[in-house]
Amino acid sequence: MTDTTTDFPTLRLTAIDTPDPRGLAEFYRRLLGYRYRAGDEPREGEGTPEWLVLHGDAGEKLAFQVSPGLPRAQWPEGTVPQMMHLDLTVPDTAALSRQHDRALALGATVLLDRSNDPEEELYVYADPSGHPFCIFVSDQ
Repeated sequence: MTDTTTDFPTLRLTAIDTPDPRGLAEFYRRLLGYRYRAGDEPREGEGTPEWLVLHGDAGEKLAFQVSPGLPRAQWPEGTVPQMMHLDLTVPDTAALSRQHDRALALGATVLLDRSNDPEEELYVYADPSGHPFCIFVSDQ
């Protein structure tokens, strides 16, 4: 008999399409403090990698897959939808401010500033490939 409480697939990683896997992997590596999977580190003279993986300390994984000519998402409206986005959290307003400055320094673009919203302080950004992502204050 199958145990239905554990009869679910396990999410292995989240893969993000991009024309520039190395550039986008570097953005998220620096933003999130992740490390490359063994063998995926930058190498002198490499061409455009087709697939790269980053690991976080809690087991989370992000992969970057080459997709030449991928158009930038147009958020919140437009002909190119975002299709998916990452939600990143920080514990308080001071951390939101610090991470906002870091995201901008790493190449993110602000799409929406709700940092003064009394109900949910957040920023929506586009990463260097145009994918929207959020950083918001959350105690969870």
